[in-house]
Amino acid sequence: MVLDYKLYLERSENELKLARIIFKISNNNKIQLNVFNIAEPETYYSSVISHSYFSIFYSAKAYLTKKRILTKAPEEHRKTFEEFKKFVEKGEIDLELLKIYKKLLVRADTLLGIFSREKKKRGHFTYKTLPQSNKEPAKESIERARTFFKHIYNLTQS
Repeated sequence: MVLDYKLYLERSENELKLARIIFKISNNNKIQLNVFNIAEPETYYSSVISHSYFSIFYSAKAYLTKKRILTKAPEEHRKTFEEFKKFVEKGEIDLELLKIYKKLLVRADTLLGIFSREKKKRGHFTYKTLPQSNKEPAKESIERARTFFKHIYNLTQS
């Protein structure tokens, strides 16, 4: 189980790379037209925020897995956040990383429509697409995900 954390780190890095790619596509009309044949410029900043969040989520999963803590559905995201928070409260992880995680968790929830689970005990979530978010929050999300990944990567190497 200890080696599984590396898979989560790889997934986290992959999500971060994808967020950066989507950000570049959103900012480059030539790529949109020449590579993807999109005539009218479009942006995909909400996807940037989503993939940045997933980078942080999988980084947290990597750290927890290295500590032999597994979180699973239902409510895997909530459980992961709560377990990660315990290490911040113990002083093993910097509070700033928890703030980054929490802010992107809230942002993903708000901007991407990941709403609270239904009142029924089935644990299903309702997904709904909201209008595109803007460039600055997307850029900020990438930077936070990069910071989070870097610190968790270093913590898992010791």
